[in-house]
Amino acid sequence: MSPTDSTATEMDGLVTLPFETDGGFGTRARIGLIVLETDQTIEIEARMIDLDGVDFYHSRIPMEIEVTPETLTAMEQRLPVAAGLLPPRFNFDAIGYGCTSAATLIGADGVTNAIQSAHPEMPCSNPITATIEAFRALGSKRIAIVTPYTADVTERIVAHFADADLEVSAVGSFLESSDLVVARISETSIADGVRTIAARGDCDAVFVSCTSLRVMGLVAELEAEIGMPVVSSNVALFWHLLRLAGVNDTLDHLGAIGALTPANP
Repeated sequence: MSPTDSTATEMDGLVTLPFETDGGFGTRARIGLIVLETDQTIEIEARMIDLDGVDFYHSRIPMEIEVTPETLTAMEQRLPVAAGLLPPRFNFDAIGYGCTSAATLIGADGVTNAIQSAHPEMPCSNPITATIEAFRALGSKRIAIVTPYTADVTERIVAHFADADLEVSAVGSFLESSDLVVARISETSIADGVRTIAARGDCDAVFVSCTSLRVMGLVAELEAEIGMPVVSSNVALFWHLLRLAGVNDTLDHLGAIGALTPANP
C-alpha cells in the first residue's frame, strides 16, 4: 500500500508520521463467532486453532445462566443484534452461532436467517448442524451422546439426530442447568462420561454436546482409547466454519474429522 501523505496539524510540536497498511489479522480467513454471554470455554478452545492468517472474531449474545427451553429460544430475537456487532466491513468468510441446544430449538434456518439479516448470503453454521455434517463426513450412523443438560433439553438433542437419520444408541447427561457450573465440569469427568456412554451403546461415534464443556484437549486421547471418533460441539463447529471459509488444512487436534471435508459445504 502507498504511504499516507503528510498533512498539516494545528497542534504545535505534533509530528505527523507516515504509515503503510497491510491486510491485518485474518488475511487467509476471518471467522465470526457469536458466543453466549455465559460461555467460558468456546473462545479459549477457538484459540487452539493455530493457523497462520486464520482468525476468529467474537460477539457476545445475552443469555441467562439457567439453560432451559425458554431461555434458549429467547435468543432467536437477540441473534440479529449480536450478528450485527460483527462489523460487515471486516469481510467475514463465515459466521457461527455457538450454542448447540439453542440452535436445535430455534432451528438451523432460524439461526441462518438471523445472522444473514446482518450479513446477507454469509456462509453460516452452528454446532448441531456442524455435528451432523461431521458424522456424515465420517460415515457414522449410530452415535452415543453425552450432554450436560436437563432431561427436557437433552431429549430435543436426541430427537434432532433422529430426524437427521442418525440412530442414538445411548445417551447420558450430567443433568446440570447452570452454564457457569457446566464450564467447570472437569475434563476427567467428561472423559469418564464418554467412556461410560461409549461402552453402553453399540455405536460408531460419540458426540459431546455443549460449547461450554471442555473437550477439545481430550479428543485425540479419547479416540485412541475407545477406538472411534469423538466429536464435540466446538470441534464440529470450528471444523465446519473453517471448511466454509475455504480452509481445508488437515487439523490433527480436531481428531478424526480433522482431515475431512463436509459432503454439503
